[in-house]
Amino acid sequence: MLTRKQHELLMLIHERLQAEGVPPSFDEMKDALGLKSKSGVHRLVSALEERGFLRRLHHRARALEIIKLPDAQARLKPAASFRPQVIQGDFSPLVGRPVEATSSPDSVSLPLFGKIAAGTPIEALRDNGNYVEVPKSLLGSGDYYALKVAGDSMVEAGILDEDTVIIRRDETAENGAIVVALVDGQEATLKRLRRKGNTIALEPANAAHKIQLYGADRVKVQGRLVGLIRKY
Repeated sequence: MLTRKQHELLMLIHERLQAEGVPPSFDEMKDALGLKSKSGVHRLVSALEERGFLRRLHHRARALEIIKLPDAQARLKPAASFRPQVIQGDFSPLVGRPVEATSSPDSVSLPLFGKIAAGTPIEALRDNGNYVEVPKSLLGSGDYYALKVAGDSMVEAGILDEDTVIIRRDETAENGAIVVALVDGQEATLKRLRRKGNTIALEPANAAHKIQLYGADRVKVQGRLVGLIRKY
């Protein structure tokens, strides 16, 4: 039996994983639960882990996996982690481009466009001949493409150097989503999006990197992060 706060935290993590693929930060958990310090969050997370509802993935920053929910005690499939960074270029030519079928009934091939450079923008390396095979379970309706991660600006969101991120083509996103955002029509960066009035903040998930602030008219959302592929 979970306490009210344990239940609230578990559902908060579950909803964020379902919506964005990454759990909230401990600061976000603290604020959402009305706690005074992050130590209270640590205690709740540890309690959920001890009770078998949650698992911490060690050696990955902010990596949590929901094992089960209180109502349905069945095991859940682990949510995908996400690793975004910065790229250069406009991906509008991908509009309407269908996902290509592969020989496997459980996967599809997506075009692999360029690299995401953490910290500083780089020119997008577009190679229309490159594709990556992706499980169908990561995709829904819409158009998708893949990007290669190079750098560490999103490590605290579980996105590492050399990961391949799956992007759903979209021109809108809610606050807190990890997006490909085109700045001034030139620099496309993969960061967490925050809006406040006429200002947009593109937030890295690494304390060593600075938040980038822009006027709303300078930023155009080009896609949302929906999945990640990692090779060991």
